[in-house]
Amino acid sequence: MSDRLMLLDSASLYFRAFYGVPDTVKDRDGRPVNAVRGFLDMIAKLVTTYEPTHLVACWDDDWRPQWRVDLIPTYKTHRVAETVETGPDVEVVPDPLELQIPAIRESLGILGIPIVGAAHHEADDVIGTLATRATMPVDVVTGDRDLIQLVDDARGIRVVYTGRGMSNLDVLTNDAVIAKYAVRPDQYADFATMRGDASDGLPGVAGVGDKTAATLLAAHGDLDGILAAAVRGEGMSAGVRGKLAAATDYLEVAPRVVRVVRDLDLGDVDGRIRAADADAVERLAESRGLGSSLGRAAAALRARA
Repeated sequence: MSDRLMLLDSASLYFRAFYGVPDTVKDRDGRPVNAVRGFLDMIAKLVTTYEPTHLVACWDDDWRPQWRVDLIPTYKTHRVAETVETGPDVEVVPDPLELQIPAIRESLGILGIPIVGAAHHEADDVIGTLATRATMPVDVVTGDRDLIQLVDDARGIRVVYTGRGMSNLDVLTNDAVIAKYAVRPDQYADFATMRGDASDGLPGVAGVGDKTAATLLAAHGDLDGILAAAVRGEGMSAGVRGKLAAATDYLEVAPRVVRVVRDLDLGDVDGRIRAADADAVERLAESRGLGSSLGRAAAALRARA
């Protein structure tokens, strides 16, 4: 059994589970458990399909870090429910989902899946750090396109992209990224910086979309090369140079926001899969109204232990 690490973008997955599983799925007291059960079913499918030997649930200890907001004030602004001066802002999360997060964490604990977060950083940064320091192939499971920048065939890092749903998972390798976006994975952060992303409150360069961004990167390699060429007046139209010049302030700070952090001090993370205690799994499934979902996840993990 060859070692393989799977990193879960936990919030991305439990949000998808919440909206993908009917909210009529409840425990015997009428409390919703659709997100918990959907999340556990995702784990069962992912472990069975991709056969990791190590598994880590990466967590947003700070979903909107102040240092990113300081650089781009619009960063995730539309998702803020409440601004907190002394800690992370409160994200807009539907109440029925918020109520299920403790059960998700408890389920991960029973299954022996470590939950790893980092102060003042997002799960993306935890994933970036763990993938970068990994000594084995890595599968990053996410619906967040930003993590495409981590794909690296030479190091065996793939992204299992959930954007089209769990029945239509895309496994993104170097060639798949190039085919889909016309840029290499190592260019993707610069591509995303120029294109922008409304879902993250990143404006991008006005008038520069996917095609133009990809064309510029093909010609000049990276954002620094593009900006240097613009200053020289080489390799691009006056119109494109004007668009880049108008976005100078944004382009000075956006790359730091878009690029995931890869050097966090996370300590030792032992994600090796181990068989969970069957009685404990059964008790939690009964008390939380998780039906057979927790058992399926436990069985999938047991087969890899």
